[in-house]
Amino acid sequence: MNTQAAQEKCITRLLLYHTCVNLPLMVLAYPAFKWMGMTSKLPLPSWKVVTFQIISFFILEDFVFYWGHRLLHTKWLYQHVHCVHHEYATPFGLTSEYAHPAEIFFLGFATAVGPLVAGPHLFTLWLWMILRVLETVEAHCGYDFPWSLSKIFPLYGGADFHDYHHRLLYTKSGNYSSTFTYMDWIFGTDKGYRKLKSLKQGTEVSEEFLVRNLLETED
Repeated sequence: MNTQAAQEKCITRLLLYHTCVNLPLMVLAYPAFKWMGMTSKLPLPSWKVVTFQIISFFILEDFVFYWGHRLLHTKWLYQHVHCVHHEYATPFGLTSEYAHPAEIFFLGFATAVGPLVAGPHLFTLWLWMILRVLETVEAHCGYDFPWSLSKIFPLYGGADFHDYHHRLLYTKSGNYSSTFTYMDWIFGTDKGYRKLKSLKQGTEVSEEFLVRNLLETED
């Protein structure tokens, strides 16, 4: 649970960041998108083109985000940049964009790199941004709903996957992926999470107890 003061702090910072960081970045990025071929002219692209581009954006964003996020968990970058985002050990939806200005630019590149390469229609860019924001809010919401996409698509991370990341020390957290979990699986940075899930099956012991014992075992 987060106090009202903690939630108010998050909202205040977000208003500041969106006005002073995100908005200028969007204005500055517009010429780059135009130069790479983005258009707003009719007709709209076909659903096949839009679907292909959105899927490609997710795959490319996952790859870039994973390595950028993992780099942010090195000692110096975590202590000076990424620790701001991890002020909330139990995140809620709005904390998805609560981060150091340098991180907003650093990891924001992962979201922008796909559209920058493809030069999509403005409609596709808007759709991509909407889906990306919805995904990161869901991952930080703190609720693993029965209808969550992680229950339908095995490779989708979701709240349970990312909640584990926020609850552990930065050197042991793992689960660095953005939307899908295959990068963590390939590079073995989700072993602690998968071990915890296997321990939880068939036991009445609380997850907090299992997390503490898991860390002690790794030490």
